[in-house]
Amino acid sequence: MAPAPVADPVKKDRLAHMAVRHNFKELEAGRPDYLGHGKPIEVTKSPNPHWQYGQGASDGGASLDKVHREIDPYGEGRHWIANYRLLTSGIVPRPIGLISTITADGKKNLSTFSYFQVIAHDPPMFIVGLAARPGGRAKDTYYGLQETGECVINTVSEHMAEAASATSIDAPYDISEWDISGFHEAPSRKVKPSRVKESVFSIEGKVVDIKEFTDPDKPEMSVMSLILIKAAHYWIHEDAVNDDATHIDINKLRPVGQLGGLAFATLASTFEMPRGRWNDEQSKDSMVSALQKNRAA
Repeated sequence: MAPAPVADPVKKDRLAHMAVRHNFKELEAGRPDYLGHGKPIEVTKSPNPHWQYGQGASDGGASLDKVHREIDPYGEGRHWIANYRLLTSGIVPRPIGLISTITADGKKNLSTFSYFQVIAHDPPMFIVGLAARPGGRAKDTYYGLQETGECVINTVSEHMAEAASATSIDAPYDISEWDISGFHEAPSRKVKPSRVKESVFSIEGKVVDIKEFTDPDKPEMSVMSLILIKAAHYWIHEDAVNDDATHIDINKLRPVGQLGGLAFATLASTFEMPRGRWNDEQSKDSMVSALQKNRAA
């Protein structure tokens, strides 16, 4: 007998992701190898180089025949997971900010965020959205930004993809994502958090403002925070920037962007990487197991 459908959207979401996670390596094994490393990024003509002002979309009117569906993001019975999936699959690709922070008591944190963007250049300003974990508990990065007001935003390139993704694992508070990822710390100039040595472009930043958003039904519980950050200093790989520091070579930067679900994108390809779960990885990975044993000792 087939199992009854799961009505709870949270449980349904977990089941879908667990199914993908458990057989992902088998699924991935049937895909072609990634060929982007070192391959020059192709530059082509625009989709319609003959376009003229007033011509509109270049699809022969096909998009005008489409019927739109209306969706109320606050509609009765619509769970936040539905909005999350819709937005993260529709607003793409999103740049990834690999953010390094340190708390007042010296706890170092390193984590990726795709709710991230540069929003101004004079002064250079960035914005980061931090959604709270289920239950309203803030992410570790939030505590560092709130307590010290400093961070380093590191860009993520192809050679960093797997290690950067590993920082999103739900590790215990006292486990360092620097150890989990294997990234190397490099000293910053004007802030305390370290920068990622492997990152092509890193921005030291200082918090300008933090805006909290609470649950309408539970005003005492924060559900997300919006962090406004002002750049304080830049670091760029020497071979990736021109002489007057006005342009970064895209073939050196080779950025990775976030798509929906498990998917990521480069300028050469798309691929998927499931997020690890700390309890699952302990039995499969010797590095994670050793970190857990050292923690318990």
